[in-house]
Amino acid sequence: MATFLVLTLLTLSSVSSPVQAEIFTSIGQMTDLIFAERELVQSLKEYIEAEELKLEAVKSWANKLDMLTHASTSDPEGFLAHPVNAYKLMKRLNTEWSDLESLVLQDPSDGFISNMSVHRQYFPDEEDEKGAAKALLRLQDTYKLDSESFSKGKLPGQRQHSGVRYNAELTVDDCFDMGKLAYNENDHYHSVLWMQQALRQMDSGEDAKTAKADILDYLSYSVYQMGDLPRAIELTRRLVAIDPSHQRAGANLRYFERLLSKELRDRGRSQQEPADERPIQLDTYERPKDYLPEREVYEALCRGEGVKMTPKRRSRLFCRYQDGNRNPRLLLKPMKEEDEWDSPHIVRFLDALSDEEIEKIKELAKPNLARATVRDPNTGVLTVAHYRVSKSAWLEGEDDPVIARVNQRIEDVTGLSVNTAELLQVANYGVGGQYEPHYDFSRKDEPDAFKSLGTGNRVATFLNYMSDVEAGGATVFPDFGAAIWPRKGTAVFWYNLFRSGEGDYRTRHAACPVLVGSKWVSNKWIHERGQEFRRPCGLTEGDRS
Repeated sequence: MATFLVLTLLTLSSVSSPVQAEIFTSIGQMTDLIFAERELVQSLKEYIEAEELKLEAVKSWANKLDMLTHASTSDPEGFLAHPVNAYKLMKRLNTEWSDLESLVLQDPSDGFISNMSVHRQYFPDEEDEKGAAKALLRLQDTYKLDSESFSKGKLPGQRQHSGVRYNAELTVDDCFDMGKLAYNENDHYHSVLWMQQALRQMDSGEDAKTAKADILDYLSYSVYQMGDLPRAIELTRRLVAIDPSHQRAGANLRYFERLLSKELRDRGRSQQEPADERPIQLDTYERPKDYLPEREVYEALCRGEGVKMTPKRRSRLFCRYQDGNRNPRLLLKPMKEEDEWDSPHIVRFLDALSDEEIEKIKELAKPNLARATVRDPNTGVLTVAHYRVSKSAWLEGEDDPVIARVNQRIEDVTGLSVNTAELLQVANYGVGGQYEPHYDFSRKDEPDAFKSLGTGNRVATFLNYMSDVEAGGATVFPDFGAAIWPRKGTAVFWYNLFRSGEGDYRTRHAACPVLVGSKWVSNKWIHERGQEFRRPCGLTEGDRS
């Protein structure tokens, strides 16, 4: 058994696969791991059953020999006086103990270890675990989820699946690991939130492998980093009380107390105020600013807040049947079209994809899903970016008649040529999957972004929603306060450029993090070349439609 445990630990610690890196960025690919884990559990059960049978056999031997040796050692000469006993002693020590030794040396773990070796090449690595943890922090920020609700698995918008609600709770050890990851990233804001939650659950009586002293150690220092000296001192005193010999606690306490005394002298006060005893919440400390100027507006829209849909604007929105200017393929069955926004004009097409087409597109894309990239504005080269968390695949019309049919439908309903458009990009968003605010078109300061394609700038975007999303996952436009929610089988369309060829900077948009569910989309970026007679140039930026 000990040998098996060592082998298992070594195997698990060496799990990594450069080929399968960044699994967390696609829910679609993560589903394969569910079935792999089920197979490993079955293999583990078989190993346990084999070990139990082995131990039962050894135990039976031990009980039988215990009684025998008890009788033989009470009168060795008298016992051996019987010739059969003498013979059986020779036989036991020459043959039977060797058989027992062989039984004990048998290793039933071989099958399990072999199964692990087959599957581990597809296992997530350390970067996947870190990426998934950071995704939870991102969801916490975007949707303003307090750590306690998050820890208990209470997420807004969560629905039952086939009558089952899949709740998942975080243990003390999970919360500690979340806080430690944030701490190691110098993210003391989130470290405080999750170390506090670990401490709260431990104080309520939950068992854990993590020591309370370790939680208090990280928590007190992170609180100090957030500028709350009184609370840092109170937490450090708790640490010293339970572990007086702690390596850093005493020195930290003296340092914090000196800093506080200096602060009080500088303020002309002689006595400090007591530490705030209220639990640390999301709004206890200010979340640090980052590189994204519209962060607050963007995240509010993701929550459905701050949407600037007024009654006056709504009165300008209509629905219609779109026949593509009497396109023969749309005459008998025109596309249903709804206005989502008036200016810039954004429309949604209903029944843009059938369920069968969606499943076929996903089937074609799934084997080729790779971490989604963005085009470097300086070089035009596609590269991975932390602000885009998803996996994507590119599909050509020649790959399957369904792709050719979808491309033709996009051309028919928009009236734009797709001959110079990019391939159909299929994307699946993973844990907390998102794409932060960005432009689809290249700006004046990045003239070479699409130079290698030779088809001009991205004139329009056609976005197919291939799944419903239980919570989160909206497409938002921070500049004018619009939020468009995914609806399976529908598609949204907008122009990125004015008729003058100038970019419409209002179309900066984002894909909000997916809170609950799996989001599948497919994008078709239509380029300028080939549209000369379909969407003639205009002289002013106001010419858009």
